[in-house]
Amino acid sequence: MSWKDKTDELNARRTAALAQGGEEAVAKQHAKGRLTIRERIDTLIDADSFDEVGRAAGDAEFDEAGDLIEFTPANFVLGFAKIDGRRVVVGGEDFTMRGGSPTTAGFRKSVYAETVALKHRLPLVRMHEGAGGSVGIQKNPTPPAPVFDPPRFRTVAQTLGSVPVASAAMGAVAGLPAARLVSSHFSVMSEETAQILIAGPAVVARAMGEKLTKEELGGAKVHARNGTVDNAAKNEVAALEQIKTFLSYMPSNVWELPPVTQTDDPVDRQEDMLLDIVPHDRRRAFDMRRVIAAVFDIGSFFEMGKGYGRSQIMGLARMNGQPVGVWGNDGRHLAGAMTAEGAHKARRFMELCETFHLPIICLIDEPGFMIGSQSEKQATIRHGAAAVLTAAMTNVPWASVMVRRSFGVAQAAHYGPDAYVIAWPSAETGPLPVEGGVWVAYRREIESAADPDAKRRELEDMLAVKQSPFPRAEAFAIHELIDPRETRPMLCRWIDRAQPLLPQLLGPSGFALRP
Repeated sequence: MSWKDKTDELNARRTAALAQGGEEAVAKQHAKGRLTIRERIDTLIDADSFDEVGRAAGDAEFDEAGDLIEFTPANFVLGFAKIDGRRVVVGGEDFTMRGGSPTTAGFRKSVYAETVALKHRLPLVRMHEGAGGSVGIQKNPTPPAPVFDPPRFRTVAQTLGSVPVASAAMGAVAGLPAARLVSSHFSVMSEETAQILIAGPAVVARAMGEKLTKEELGGAKVHARNGTVDNAAKNEVAALEQIKTFLSYMPSNVWELPPVTQTDDPVDRQEDMLLDIVPHDRRRAFDMRRVIAAVFDIGSFFEMGKGYGRSQIMGLARMNGQPVGVWGNDGRHLAGAMTAEGAHKARRFMELCETFHLPIICLIDEPGFMIGSQSEKQATIRHGAAAVLTAAMTNVPWASVMVRRSFGVAQAAHYGPDAYVIAWPSAETGPLPVEGGVWVAYRREIESAADPDAKRRELEDMLAVKQSPFPRAEAFAIHELIDPRETRPMLCRWIDRAQPLLPQLLGPSGFALRP
């Protein structure tokens, strides 16, 4: 007796799964400028590498004779794949069915995504579009979880301490998918198509009386600036490219080291522009991103969180092929001062580097914590102290380059334990910047002078000499005082010394990244 009738039924189910919500629903998705989940997966991964899990999951209807009438696939697509030859787990909601609001099987597959990534110790990529639930009536509603079931967010938390997690918001994302989106090491949203919402416009209007569009509530202009996501991308394809780039710096899991690549960028490259990029006038800012571009492997800097905590520059790069975390100060925004947002951004970034064994290179122009009433209202000292303590708890190798200012308690966040510290001749360090310190210490003398401005400048110039890096080099309070053009060669030699230290860091870190 043949099983052909059952294999025919199986093939019919598979065909239905590939059809997703049907031609009309797919056409509607395309009309709104959005890809389907299967198209997103194909765009992200290496060709023909998708190995799907749970193709038969879904809801089936039969006639009285027991023959299949209709099969509705689970509206979450999940599987193994490869990105640039490296294996990953990928998944995401299918918006063409029920607007991505989970069916019973779809919900189970979404929860299983973290489980399978943990089991196989593989990076997890989620592509989100949909809501976490609906009050509408389902054919087969998701049953309540028994009290003895594992907490559904436990594996979400475990992945953050074990494997790289990258998520993208491709359309409207709310509820459980939104919580999963931000529970990532790297998150990105499409500017053209995505919104991230705790609740949609109808619910907000009903409960709060606010009449706003989805874009006004949770578009990229909102969430790329408040830190909900790390980055925004022009469209879905660009968002997926950012995920590829992020993963290229990451190991597959915490039991492996980040991949070192070959580079044609000479280790002894010296850029003359570094010699005069820092102005002698301390009140004038300079472009730290130009310094970063000149020091690290050419074209390797991948910035994260540019729109949030803007005085702090964070990203990934390579130094002679070795992936590293990069932290700099943007003196063109609030003079580079550490705000509450900047401190939160720095803490998360240090935790990312610690979790995945990435050495940290810090280019310092830090005047201290941001001051003023708004800074106090934002609890800057609490967030700032958290960043300082996080730096103190790290075990990865650090190199700290004193480019210009290094002042106050905030400066301590820029130096990890046993950091390799080098300084440019333009470096200044102390408890306070000269300008603020002089006014505090010599206010009466300045105010009583015949020419207060001239007296203030005289005192500032006198005290600035004491903040010079030369006495610190003489006292061996820093490792080296260097010509700025020597920065790349010095750091390449340092990374060569640091690499043998990395294997002893393998395994989970003392703290995992928190959203």
